[in-house]
Amino acid sequence: MDVYPLNSTQMLGRILSASLVSLIPSVTCLMSLQVFPTAAFGQPPAASVETKVKVPSAMISKPFNTSRYLKVPPNFSISVYARITNARFMAVAPNGDLLVSQPSSNKVLIVRPNGSKDPIISDFVTGLRKPHDIVFHKIDNTTYIYISETNQINRFTYNTGDLIAKNRQIVVTGLPDSSTPELGGVYGHELKNIALDANHKLYVSIASTCNACKEDTVSTPKRGAIYQYNADGTNQRLFAQGLRNAEGLAFLPGTNDLWVVVNNRDQIAYPFNDSSGNYGKVIPSYVDNHPPDEFTKVRDGGNYGWPFCNPNPDTSTGFNNMPFDRDYQFNANGSVNCNAMDRINKGIQAHSAPLGLTFLQNTNFPSLYSSGVVAALHGSWNRQKKTGSRIAYFPWNSTTKTLGEEMDLVSGWVVPTTQEVWGKPVDMVVDLQGNLLISDDSSGTIYKLSYTPPAQVKVYRDANLTGVSQSFPTSPGVYKANKGDLNIVGNDTISSLSVPPGTVVRVCQNETGGRCREFSAGDYKYVGADLDNIISFIEVK
Repeated sequence: MDVYPLNSTQMLGRILSASLVSLIPSVTCLMSLQVFPTAAFGQPPAASVETKVKVPSAMISKPFNTSRYLKVPPNFSISVYARITNARFMAVAPNGDLLVSQPSSNKVLIVRPNGSKDPIISDFVTGLRKPHDIVFHKIDNTTYIYISETNQINRFTYNTGDLIAKNRQIVVTGLPDSSTPELGGVYGHELKNIALDANHKLYVSIASTCNACKEDTVSTPKRGAIYQYNADGTNQRLFAQGLRNAEGLAFLPGTNDLWVVVNNRDQIAYPFNDSSGNYGKVIPSYVDNHPPDEFTKVRDGGNYGWPFCNPNPDTSTGFNNMPFDRDYQFNANGSVNCNAMDRINKGIQAHSAPLGLTFLQNTNFPSLYSSGVVAALHGSWNRQKKTGSRIAYFPWNSTTKTLGEEMDLVSGWVVPTTQEVWGKPVDMVVDLQGNLLISDDSSGTIYKLSYTPPAQVKVYRDANLTGVSQSFPTSPGVYKANKGDLNIVGNDTISSLSVPPGTVVRVCQNETGGRCREFSAGDYKYVGADLDNIISFIEVK
């Protein structure tokens, strides 16, 4: 039996806390430089600012009948965009409309912008069987909307501005759900998730019926597995197995690499026959952190262990490329070789319940974060201290094609002092304006996470705030031409400037003084003939 010793330190608190530094303002660019904060080791800032959730007056029903706060990164704000009961998965239409699945009502809703007013919400398609995932996909000149039901996959044709679903085709039928006779009306994870790749292959996650069981591994089709089809539903084949409940399916942009997040099992028995005397027992302190939930690339033909093998986060690799332990309940004797299983790329704190998965590449989300990926952690029930209920961000290393250390992008749906859970995030999409929309099926909310660039002092080569420009942070600093600090606008060629509120700027003819002038908040279209073209020193106070 392969036994990995437990690390006495529980695998908690793995969020990397990033410290901020500033970019050097002498970085060159062709026309305009904006100096943004970044984090050590290339990490963008994590959630650190407790921010009041902005709620329109028509949407202040529970839980927003009292002030609510979420922690977000610097320069972000968060607001309630819409209220939709039991909102689950989402997709943004090419024209910016938002589709939201509502399995509890057997509908998919469409949410349309309405200027400065609250968005307009209406039925896009009704009468489905617990619709869940939604994917827009273009084949030749036709745009389709794929929508999963528990028992089948539909696609509808889409033309820009469509307000209702049209031309329904049922492309996959016979998927197992609670109506399957052999299951007796019980199916623990019957909602289906889907994805389509660049070769027009459709992938369907058929999740497990149970917490852990062998029956799902020998059923037809297999459950706890992903199947591949042609886009029209033909040529079904098993793609990968051993994935208990793969909710988020997403392709790394520009590739056909399928990544998933997986809800792992609960109530795991202690698997080590050691001196603790806990072998085979369900020990809450062990269950709290085992087995980790999963974030992994899925290969064709892969087997990821469930229900026979569980990833072990307690070795020297931590949550990365974890070895497997034998599941006491189903594989204590090692009849299934855990060394033959495909290892999980990245673990997530056990019982976090990851659902939605969104790569931010090729979106309009702020560039500091757009090389990464976000996962919605729905939150735990099977843990002594609650975890999850947050949006996790993972940097992506495009050179090594690996995930970096997890950090919080949005947190606070669990109140630490009381353990009250007032929201449970499900899915995330980026809208055309670069906002991150977040669904929450517990409070019935769509949130909008928005970025506002930090205020900057901006100087221009020409009068009237035109021509080549260079920006500086509003924090105190001194910038000198002879140090190369003004080489964007060009030494001694500043004619106008803009100063944000709460800031004072002093400009001087040369680095050691000469004629100087101070400017408080405002736009100055001409600095004056006595200073024009001979500014070599800028001090932000």
